[in-house]
Amino acid sequence: MTKTMYIIAFIMLSMSFVKSKKNTKLALKKAWKSFENILPQFLAILIIIGVALAILTPAQISKLLGNESGWIGVIIAALLGSVTLIPGFVAFPLAAALLGSGAGYMQIAAFISTLMMVGIVTIPLEISYFGKKAAVARNATAFIFSIFVAIVMGVLM
Repeated sequence: MTKTMYIIAFIMLSMSFVKSKKNTKLALKKAWKSFENILPQFLAILIIIGVALAILTPAQISKLLGNESGWIGVIIAALLGSVTLIPGFVAFPLAAALLGSGAGYMQIAAFISTLMMVGIVTIPLEISYFGKKAAVARNATAFIFSIFVAIVMGVLM
């Protein structure tokens, strides 16, 4: 599947290049600039994940975030997700690694959904745009919804 996606991307890039060399070069420059902007965050997260997985044994991860951790694990995962600021393309491989190391589906669902929807780190910026009441209400609602998502995943998985 990955090879197919690369082939399709290469074909589309070639078609774009044939249609407009100038616009294609401009798009590639913008893409490279975006990559450069994301790279420091991506590397930092990879290092943190690597160190965490090296320090924590699968048994420890299972104890903190495994099925047997129950609601305490869900709350821990939700709180970690709420204060973590990482992009989705890093979060999902992290979730897979945690699942492989013994984390539970309910706990990972809470982590990923709060990670994507709750922004404790970014709340000052959100308050400046939407006001304190709206920012707090949105984050609180997102947190509660994330717990609901975890419950649903716990039932389904």
